[in-house]
Amino acid sequence: MTRSYAIRTYGCQMNVHDSERMAGLLESAGYERAADPDDADVVVFNTCAVRENADNKLYGNLGRLRPAKTARPGMQIAVGGCLAQKDRDTIVKKAPWVDVVFGTHNVHALPALLERARHNEAAEVEILESLEVFPSTLPARRESAYAGWVSISVGCNNTCTFCIVPSLRGKEKDRRPGDVLAEVSALAADGVLEVTLLGQNVNSYGAEFGDRGAFAKLLRACGEVDGIERLRFTSPHPRDFTSDVIAAMAETPVVCPQLHMPLQSGSDAVLKAMRRSYRSARFLTILDEVRESIPDAAISTDIIVGFPGETEEDFQATLDVVRQARFAQAFTFQYSPRPGTPAASMPDQLPKAVVQERYDRLIELQEQISWEQNRALVGREVEVLVSTGEGRKDSATRRMSGRARDGRLVHFAPGEDSEVAGNAVRPGDLVVVTIGYGAPHHLVADGGLVAHRRTRAGDAYEAGTRPGGAPTGLGLPGFGAPASVAADAGCSAAAAAPVVMEGVR
Repeated sequence: MTRSYAIRTYGCQMNVHDSERMAGLLESAGYERAADPDDADVVVFNTCAVRENADNKLYGNLGRLRPAKTARPGMQIAVGGCLAQKDRDTIVKKAPWVDVVFGTHNVHALPALLERARHNEAAEVEILESLEVFPSTLPARRESAYAGWVSISVGCNNTCTFCIVPSLRGKEKDRRPGDVLAEVSALAADGVLEVTLLGQNVNSYGAEFGDRGAFAKLLRACGEVDGIERLRFTSPHPRDFTSDVIAAMAETPVVCPQLHMPLQSGSDAVLKAMRRSYRSARFLTILDEVRESIPDAAISTDIIVGFPGETEEDFQATLDVVRQARFAQAFTFQYSPRPGTPAASMPDQLPKAVVQERYDRLIELQEQISWEQNRALVGREVEVLVSTGEGRKDSATRRMSGRARDGRLVHFAPGEDSEVAGNAVRPGDLVVVTIGYGAPHHLVADGGLVAHRRTRAGDAYEAGTRPGGAPTGLGLPGFGAPASVAADAGCSAAAAAPVVMEGVR
């Protein structure tokens, strides 16, 4: 019988994309997505080690699954991702009912490890120290019909004292430009309109094969792929952000006027302690150059409050940079020690109350700036790529939601005409609306549609289809009978039939 799976994802966009690959691998091996995740035969946790108390959350979730595992002996639980890479054998010791533990470097091994654990009736733990198979060569079950992640690199060569990612993801490994463009072209052929290039530090792309200008060239080349209408990337590092990248952004029409540039702190002393290889003046200079070339660019950032040794003067320097930078949005974090990072053992760890008070002041300032910027957009027409899952109150307000080209979230009323058969607005379609209200975190357009373009992505969403992944299942074991092959199909069709392992049910 076909076995079902469910994947629970925690953490960053890289983890979300890794989960798409895990799903593609499992479906290539004959599993099917569970209609009800609580009834899945296989539950996979794709973990994050960056978030606070990530291990406690994992073990709490594993504990809640234990009764179901006891009641259903054939059920399997797998734990992968960054926390699995970090904790290794600890997971099975703390939760001996877990069947498989795999790391960030061997996602491709998941189906084989599950089968081995079933056959041996014992936990399988496999953690590799370096990448064996680049994740983007693996099959994928894409979650979106209209937007796709494309990984251009994995790992990181930086040594920020607060970050554990380099030790879990390894040194940076870059994909060849031709491989990246082939994936972008395949997504475009399937109707995808928006692509986001992913990497721990995207603008250091090319260092591995000796081309420091490779990222700017890649942006321009992706901009020439027919069918791609929006191109984004995340995340760059201020140290490696150069003028050729800004020129490529400004001169490539499909590159969206959006930039996520992590600041982390506005204090040069704290930046030095964080081992961030830039200072606040350099950061602001980059923003000035971006805005000179792309006046409407919406710039977002990451900021850590309460890093060890941060003084009130240091924090005031952060507030000063925020006032000057005028970010459209800031992802703000209260520092908390991460085991395995240099910052965790630094002296002068700040009391929680001090960190909270500074955090509240930063949030208040940034919300004021975001609100001012969004109110300035009232009356402006914006193009929105309609999406799903971004408007929690849409059903109650009879609105739909999507992202403007600059990344801002827009809630809009499609109007009665858009509900007529054959003209309905669907996720994946493009609409133009006039902004009527600006809130700190979103825009509202209740005046109906200025324009509506039905797209191939909208057709795909309506049909329930999704763009594909890698063109091969990589010889993965499958469940069930092989697909029938027509007598005159020749060897190419026979080669495409799944491999079937004897005795697999």
